[in-house]
Amino acid sequence: MWMYLGLLSALFLGLHNLCKKHAVRGNEVFPVLLGTTTAGFLLLLPLYITSYYFPEYTKEIGFYIKTLSWKIHGFIFIKSMIMASSWILAYQALKHLPITIVTPIRSAGPFFTFIGAILIYQEKPNLWQWIGFFIIIFSVLLYSRVGKKEGIHFKSNKWIFAIIGATFLGASSGLYDKFLIQYQSLAPQTLQFWFCWYTVLILLVILLITWFPKAEKRKSFTWRWSIPAVGILLQTADYFYFKALQDPDALIMLLSAIKRSQILIAVLIGGFIFKEKNKRKKLVPLIGILIGVALILYSNSN
Repeated sequence: MWMYLGLLSALFLGLHNLCKKHAVRGNEVFPVLLGTTTAGFLLLLPLYITSYYFPEYTKEIGFYIKTLSWKIHGFIFIKSMIMASSWILAYQALKHLPITIVTPIRSAGPFFTFIGAILIYQEKPNLWQWIGFFIIIFSVLLYSRVGKKEGIHFKSNKWIFAIIGATFLGASSGLYDKFLIQYQSLAPQTLQFWFCWYTVLILLVILLITWFPKAEKRKSFTWRWSIPAVGILLQTADYFYFKALQDPDALIMLLSAIKRSQILIAVLIGGFIFKEKNKRKKLVPLIGILIGVALILYSNSN
């Protein structure tokens, strides 16, 4: 079941990526981030209120948000700091790079998670899993050759470094999720609610310094329907992902790889929606990434 939940998470992540590209085009990144995170927080707020006034009912339906100790709040705040940094870098990169370049680089995230899962959680990969991950990494490198044809030079373009940094931080957060869900026994909705709350506070502090005092930046911001859609789709994807992670048999390295199937939506559909270049040439490394994911799934079924 945890593998199917991972695939559901990937579906909503793919839709989330398309909306994210639409939300940041020609827009200031920080207010977009605040809007998406606030939308996610507002989506979960009724659950928190209901949990406070009608705890038995929310426990019965499986959406109870419990009261946490200060120690656990500190753990969740650390996750918020990691992900806020990752999102800031990723959104800036997405604003300046084609989605068909950004998404495949992000797909290298499972490699970082893979190494962390071995070193930290002693998850043991087999031969097929090793082969699958190296195929994914090799396929991502192929994208760099395609990117150069769009005037994107991977060695000198700062947005490439931004998306690589975002990918590393995102992978770190994925490893941290296993600690929070399995070792601290946090329910998905509890983690999501407090994570959104702290992330909203972090982004508000940043905006109070960099955006709110500047009238020109405020006037250039355009509100779009895709901004709240990003937050809602992300929280939906995260819920399925955290539910999968609750299974003690779930391996973070495999879940991370399964989530990469979101690139089918981002590259195939997104490439046509945003009319980006070299779509056919990008299909070759895309197929490589899918083969790598398939090998990982195959290895887990044997």
